[in-house]
Amino acid sequence: MAVPPAEFSSYYGRPILKPPVWTWEIAAYLFTGGLAAGSSLLAAGGQLTGRPAVRRAARLTALAGVSASAVLLVKDLGRPERFHHMLRVAKPTSPMSVGTWILTAYGPLAGLAAVAEAAPLLPERGPLGVARRLLPPVGAAGGLAAAAIAPALGTYTAVLLADTAVPSWHDAYPDLPLVFAGSALASGAGAALIAVPPPQAGPVRRLAVAGAGLELFGAHRVERRGLLAEPYRTGRAGRLLRAGRVLTAAGVAGALLGARSRAVSAVSGVALLAASAATRFGVFYAGVASARDPRYTVLPQRERLRRRAADPPPAADR
Repeated sequence: MAVPPAEFSSYYGRPILKPPVWTWEIAAYLFTGGLAAGSSLLAAGGQLTGRPAVRRAARLTALAGVSASAVLLVKDLGRPERFHHMLRVAKPTSPMSVGTWILTAYGPLAGLAAVAEAAPLLPERGPLGVARRLLPPVGAAGGLAAAAIAPALGTYTAVLLADTAVPSWHDAYPDLPLVFAGSALASGAGAALIAVPPPQAGPVRRLAVAGAGLELFGAHRVERRGLLAEPYRTGRAGRLLRAGRVLTAAGVAGALLGARSRAVSAVSGVALLAASAATRFGVFYAGVASARDPRYTVLPQRERLRRRAADPPPAADR
């Protein structure tokens, strides 16, 4: 008599893992943080290569992104003072604590760089004239410092997700930083494509191609990780990630083929921004779906036990 197939249910149908309590604000926070990080890197490139239109657009976008991130994070925490409480300690082993300090260090620097763009609007004489002369060098230093922190800002959220017990996030730990880094670069380039005149947007288009390629490569690897990749291909997460791939391809094609058209560049930028948002929300909802289904907890555990039984460690290592 054959043993009937196992049913992967749990006690009274309740999930084995408690699903993440995070709501859509955290998914949006993943996107806005990446947008700010990619924009700061682009602004530094514009600053160092003498492209004021790129620098200005990217600095303002970075400030908008990090401001939105702060609002979303505080909204998720429930009370503003909870963000302050997280700064009472610094734990290098906690991605949440490290991320809080990264955001705290990055925000004022990005803000300083963006405010410096208002210097030409100030009068040339009087106290504001002094500010007019001081802001550009101070903003340049702040912009470069923000760009130095930007890679950590754009990818620490991937580490934060992978460090949880949520099966599909944890299993994708080698590749999620690639997805988030590429998404950050593509979204920063997308925002700049909307604001920068096409003749000055050559580096922006190249960054869009590089970011999109890295994002698609990382997403491809995430979706090939066996059983725990299923939530990335099915349901709401699957639809969002597929939409992200289509929008990324359309955005890159438009950025390259419409290099002389302001309208086509702007539409391409919107497509890249939408693609980045769809990717971040898709990754977020894939993790939530994997936590709710007992199969993604039980089957990988059984497989690890089976492999351990088939290939036990040497006695000295036990």
